[in-house]
Amino acid sequence: MRIFFILICSLALAFAAVGAPKKNKKSHKSDTKKKHLVVAKGHGKGKPYKAQKFKLQTKARPRHIQSVKFEQNRRLAGSEWWAGPNYYVFRNYRPVWHERNWWNSHYNRVVFAYGGWYYWNAGWWYPAWGYAPNAFYAYDGPIYAYNDLPPDQIVANVQSALQQQGYYRGAVDGLLGPLTRAAVATYQRDHGLYVTSAIDQPTLESLGMI
Repeated sequence: MRIFFILICSLALAFAAVGAPKKNKKSHKSDTKKKHLVVAKGHGKGKPYKAQKFKLQTKARPRHIQSVKFEQNRRLAGSEWWAGPNYYVFRNYRPVWHERNWWNSHYNRVVFAYGGWYYWNAGWWYPAWGYAPNAFYAYDGPIYAYNDLPPDQIVANVQSALQQQGYYRGAVDGLLGPLTRAAVATYQRDHGLYVTSAIDQPTLESLGMI
């Protein structure tokens, strides 16, 4: 009788093991991919910030920040995970090199700012690589344009706004260098935005600048 009882229990355990649901490998892969996706929620518009015009030493080549180098077809790190139309330009940005006449014939607005040339396209400023062989760029990527300001004034206003909130402790110099980008990244992280370390529309909205 005891042997019969043990046999019945063993069979019951075997059937339970067979009927147990198998782990979905596809679901595991999906979960792994989701870990890389960051959903930026944001906190809406901040306290209104009035744009200022700063006196910047933009004619002199900066000595305290090293210029970034041109890398053809370089992608902005992490941009593939920044979803939404506000980050489309970051996902698709690739630096291109052309000589001065090409830039002037393809874009109506090309300006000089702090050692480098920038062209305006559909609400964004981009470095015009090749416009001048010895041009200086503290950052290689799009800068969201607002209030009809040139790129150096946009950066200076962002520096000032971050300074007022205790995120930036450097000089207001209009350069999107390592110190400024680190301050922007910290602000974005604290306010639920994608950490682009760059000047984008959601960040300007959060700062109350637009």
